[in-house]
Amino acid sequence: MNALGRHILVEFYDCSPELMNDVVHIENSMVAAAETAGATVINSTFHHFSPYGVSGVVVIQESHLAIHTWPEYGYAAVDLFTCGDSVDPWVSYKYLKEAFEAGHGSSMECRRGQLDLLKRNDFNIENMRDVSPKPPEVAGAITRDVWFTERDENIALSLKHSGRQLYKKDSPYQRVEIYETLAYGNMLTLDGMVMCTQKDEYVYHEMITHVPMFSHTKAKRALVIGGGDGGTVRELLRHEQLEEVTLVEIDELVIEACKLHLPETAVAFDNPRLNLLVEDGIKYINECEDGRYDLIIVDSADPVGPGEGLFTAEFYSQVYRCLTPDGVMITQSESPRFNSAVFVEIYDTYKQIFGEEKVHCYLAAIPTYPTGTWSFSYSSKGNSHPLQYDREAAAGFARSQGLKYYNENIHTAAFALPNFVKELLNSKSTNVTDEYSAEPTN
Repeated sequence: MNALGRHILVEFYDCSPELMNDVVHIENSMVAAAETAGATVINSTFHHFSPYGVSGVVVIQESHLAIHTWPEYGYAAVDLFTCGDSVDPWVSYKYLKEAFEAGHGSSMECRRGQLDLLKRNDFNIENMRDVSPKPPEVAGAITRDVWFTERDENIALSLKHSGRQLYKKDSPYQRVEIYETLAYGNMLTLDGMVMCTQKDEYVYHEMITHVPMFSHTKAKRALVIGGGDGGTVRELLRHEQLEEVTLVEIDELVIEACKLHLPETAVAFDNPRLNLLVEDGIKYINECEDGRYDLIIVDSADPVGPGEGLFTAEFYSQVYRCLTPDGVMITQSESPRFNSAVFVEIYDTYKQIFGEEKVHCYLAAIPTYPTGTWSFSYSSKGNSHPLQYDREAAAGFARSQGLKYYNENIHTAAFALPNFVKELLNSKSTNVTDEYSAEPTN
């Protein structure tokens, strides 16, 4: 070969959209394509972008293979670059065309570094050698960096995972997936959005349950709408005063996935005090008898997909009807900074149904949720107030149960709201602004 390298620019068309959005399949295929061609793989780094799209590169001793996909078009743009004669990039091309189920492909080969245009320079390699000590390399070892990314228009969260997808199924409602992340353990995602992880799920589940249970000590019957991961009912069932806990989850695959791969979260599904129903929570509430429950927790996903109907005035009015005269409704109420408009709108709705003085907002720090700050609402049908509770009982409970986040001080502090949250709660949903002025006022 009269050049330093061969560079094939590839376009694959009519690929499987599912495969073009599967970062694990793409990373495995790219690594295998390199190895099949006889390349020595050093490193792979791949990112999945929510809701769709994958970018990645496989670094080989002989150069690299790179890709970006557009699942919505069934299209992949691929670079295959090899140095020397030992690796044939066309072998990789044929492998990937089949792996991606491409209808057809187009390609163009360039010879990089034409030798008749180059002049070899003599230099002292000793002056360029890195003499710093390095750990011994393991023969055949590949460094693999595979990333899941939940991406919104203006913000993103990326988590590195093992490259093994533990669970992936499509239900009639959503795609249910579990990844093995390096920093946060196993992670449940629904339609590409992070729901919970092993390392921080306790924050959400302890705060959505123990705050109302210590403020409403007479609660005997509790209902959870959503919460198929099992964490909310796990925490509720720590309270012996509860005689009945009903969980209504629309998607049985969420329950299945968490039983298999988040067993610490799903540990309470076999508790005899739990009444588990796989059905539509909206339908259940609409058919529920008046005054049935002391506590109703709406443990919903974001207001999209199957969770969209759980953010309406009609639904909250039905929840109000199903509460006892002293009953309490708890909801996850989004991030006040990330979803400001939704945050304000739903609090306006709560106040219209429960009354201005009966609705309270509290916050918790959840690292894997957008902005890291998440809100919960406490809405009382009667006179229950979230800051009127037995601090000693809460402290003893937190110690005896080995809770990781909730305690009596956190309970109180969660209701100490930042000024920007207070301003949002005092605004109207039609007049929400994200503008911020750093100018001091005197």
